[in-house]
Amino acid sequence: MERIIKAAVDRGASDLHIKAGDVFRARIHGKLVPLTKQTLTPEQTRTIALHLMQNEDDKARLDSLTDYDCSWSAAGVGRFRVNILRQRSSFMIVMRVIPFDIPTFESLRLPPVMERVGQAERGMILVTGVTGSGKSSSMAAMVNYINRHENRHILTLENPIEFLHTDIQSAITQREIGSDTIDFKMGLRAALRQDPDVIMIGEMRDAETVDTAIKAAETGHLLISTLHTPDAQSTILRIMAMFPPEEQEVVRIRLSESLHSVISQRLLPRADGKGRAVAAEVLLVTPAVRDMIADGKRIGEIRDYIADGRDQYGMQTFDQHLADLVQSGEVTFDTAMAAATNPSDFELKMRMFRRVASESPKTPGELETVPAAAPTVAGMDGITNSGSGFDFYQQ
Repeated sequence: MERIIKAAVDRGASDLHIKAGDVFRARIHGKLVPLTKQTLTPEQTRTIALHLMQNEDDKARLDSLTDYDCSWSAAGVGRFRVNILRQRSSFMIVMRVIPFDIPTFESLRLPPVMERVGQAERGMILVTGVTGSGKSSSMAAMVNYINRHENRHILTLENPIEFLHTDIQSAITQREIGSDTIDFKMGLRAALRQDPDVIMIGEMRDAETVDTAIKAAETGHLLISTLHTPDAQSTILRIMAMFPPEEQEVVRIRLSESLHSVISQRLLPRADGKGRAVAAEVLLVTPAVRDMIADGKRIGEIRDYIADGRDQYGMQTFDQHLADLVQSGEVTFDTAMAAATNPSDFELKMRMFRRVASESPKTPGELETVPAAAPTVAGMDGITNSGSGFDFYQQ
C-alpha cells in the first residue's frame, strides 16, 4: 500500500481514493486516474483503514464508525489528511497529500497583495473556494508569513493538523479537534483566554462558530478561517444566511466592522499540463466596502468595486486574474472562460484585448502570447510491479 501511495505522490497526486470493490485511484493534475488493475476487497480496505488510524481506542470501534478524520505520515512516503467513511456497508478512504514544506505566497503564485493581507493587525481574513481549491495551503502560507515577520502568538484549530509549523519569530500553538479540544466551538471559545494574537480556524461550519469568530475579531485579534463559497461577494451573503432573519441586520453591521479581507480561489489545469494554476479574487475591506456591507442593498456593487480598485489597492476579480493567466500562457482561453464569473463579459474583453494587441506595433523580438492547448494527463508510466500484489497500469 505504501509503495502505491508513494508512486502516486511522486507523480504529483493531490488525493488518493481507496474503496472496496474498486482499484486504487489518484487525483493527478485535477483528474482522477486509476493506479492499479486489481480491485480491493472489503477486508483489504478495512485493513488499510486500521493501518492509517493512530488512536487505539478508535481502532477498537472501527466497525461502528461512519465518518472518521485523522492524519497519517510515513517516512519516505509523505503526510496525509485522511477521511474514512462507510459506503455500501464497506469502507472507503480518501487521503489528501500534505506537503512537508510549508508553502509561501511566492511558491503558490498568489498575488503580491497577499503580503499586505498578512500584515493585518486585527480583523477577519477569510480564504474561500470549493473543496480542493488550495485553501489550506494559502492559510498555511499566511501563518508562515506572519511567523517569519511578526512576534506574535499564533493559535490554530484544525481537524486534523495538516502543515506542521515551527516557531520562528512567532510562537505557534497547534490544536487538533478531537484530541486537543472537543470541537471548533469549544476550542475557539477557549482560545480567547489563551492570549493569542492570531487565531486560525480550519473551517467555520455554523452560526455559533461564525459569531465567536466575529467576537474574536471585534476584541482585537486577527482571525483566519475558510468558507466554501465561490467568491468574495457570495461569502458575505453566505455568512448572513447562516443566521435567523431577525439577526441578519446586526450580523451584517458587525461583519462590516470586523471583516478585513476575502481571498477566493480556483485551481485550473495549466496549459503545459504540469500541475495547476491558482486564480484568486482578492477583496480588501476599505471604508467604501464597509458602507456597502452595512447598507445591505449595495452588496451587489462589491464585484465592480474590486475591479475598479485594482490599481489603487491591489485588489482583483477572478476574471481579471484569469485574463492575466491567459495572456501569460499559463492557462488556455477555453479553460479560463469556463472558470470565469461572467463568461460572456470575459470573452468580450479578451477579444478586445487581442484586437488591440494585434493592432499595436511589435518591438523587435516581442512575441504575441498564443495560449497552448491543454494536453491530456499522462498515466502512471514507468512503474512496474515489484511484488506488491497489484499490477500497475502501463500508460
